[in-house]
Amino acid sequence: MAFETELKLALSPSDVPLLLAHPLLAAVPSQRQKLFNTYFDTPQLALLARRMAVRERRIARQTLLTVKTAGTVIGGLARRGEWEAPTTPGRFDFAALVDDAVLAGGLLAKAKDLVPVFTTDFTRRSWLITHRKAQIEVALDRGRITSVTADGPRRQPLLELELELKDGPADALFSLARKLGQAARLHPVTASKAERGYAVFQGRRAKPVKAAPLVLQPEQHPVDAFRTVALAGLAHLQANEAGVLTGDDIEFLHQARVAIRRLRAALRVFAPVLPGKFVARWSLDWKALAQSLGAARDHDVFRTTLLPGLAALLGPRDAARLQAWARKEGAAATAAARDSLSSRDYSEHLLAFTRAVLRLKGDTSAAPKQALPRWARQRLRQRHRTLLQQIRKANLFDPIERHQVRIEAKKLRYALDFLAGLWPPEQLTACASALAQAQDLLGAMNDIVTAQSLLATAPKGGADRLQATLGEHLAESAAHLPAVLKSLKQAPVPWQ
Repeated sequence: MAFETELKLALSPSDVPLLLAHPLLAAVPSQRQKLFNTYFDTPQLALLARRMAVRERRIARQTLLTVKTAGTVIGGLARRGEWEAPTTPGRFDFAALVDDAVLAGGLLAKAKDLVPVFTTDFTRRSWLITHRKAQIEVALDRGRITSVTADGPRRQPLLELELELKDGPADALFSLARKLGQAARLHPVTASKAERGYAVFQGRRAKPVKAAPLVLQPEQHPVDAFRTVALAGLAHLQANEAGVLTGDDIEFLHQARVAIRRLRAALRVFAPVLPGKFVARWSLDWKALAQSLGAARDHDVFRTTLLPGLAALLGPRDAARLQAWARKEGAAATAAARDSLSSRDYSEHLLAFTRAVLRLKGDTSAAPKQALPRWARQRLRQRHRTLLQQIRKANLFDPIERHQVRIEAKKLRYALDFLAGLWPPEQLTACASALAQAQDLLGAMNDIVTAQSLLATAPKGGADRLQATLGEHLAESAAHLPAVLKSLKQAPVPWQ
């Protein structure tokens, strides 16, 4: 079995001429190939369920049979197991192709049921480049994905740049992407052609994606644990990008913000074991991106959660004026958020952060076997102590001090989320439940304060009345806060 290591990048059609004019490509002869690929699966999509792909590729008069395993995808960098060899069309000789007996046997058992699911038809222009002591194939693919279904043919355009490592360090892929990105916006993508083909076949629309559960190993060094957390955060963010840019569901934006918040929280939690310059740089960069999305989320919450109840308190004309204002302001904020996520700066940010995370080194040789559990216990103890101190000294009727309590609760919540797998779940239930209750209440109060700020810039008809109503809601919520925070202070924790 060979391993395929590649960095997959999206680009716009208008940027293709700029990319082709880049000196690194212009100075090297290129090859052109017409590739027609048919992907197979069972009617029950058994291969998709295992995140595998079986493909026949036709190049001129030659046909190649390919099997790819799921592998891993990190910020656009994919590493997958791959087997490929010449074949006769329609002959699935997996025993001769795949040197993993168990995998070959499983594929042979399904061979008689395999049927075409979709095709990819594209022209590939490729260059072989030596860069940073690595041999890299640069491939520009332009064509389409097609699937013939009971409802008729479905098609999707295909345009992407692949940087495939032939020899040398994988870090060179990111370096080359940065160089080529000086000519055109190159955005890392996580979905393979096969994954996109299945989506076309099934007619799937993107759905908001929540953070996947984290699994840290007790023997991991804390730096390696951070890498696991950070790369999971990147996957969470990238899974929601397209929905923010093209979808109407506000949950995409919410999940994108949660992903960024988790990345910022990970930098804070693991800061003691990370290089200071790394933490300082990326904390600022992720904060700036979070702020660029923050206004859109604030408007979404106001428009969908609070405004319907508030508008009912106004006369028809004032209510209509306020709703129109909220839609206009929300649309402007959403447009600004989309501009951030579609910018070249954002694409370069993702590539640079992924590269920086992969280059981090943990001194695993010097770390005792149980280093991570001991380290995690210490960090959670510190976070918990800071939160309790903040609760004790805060004036909960002061919005600034109350917000600080919310921030500290959020820090502990994310730290616990990252590190919870190191303890039996029953030891964390009480604390996690109390934290969630406190965060929900503090978050709702923060939404009211944000709504008051937004209303201060709204048309004046009835706004003063709504401000008073929001003040009453805030007071009602504040009355519940002491009991909720008392439960949080008294909740047992396993790190004491």
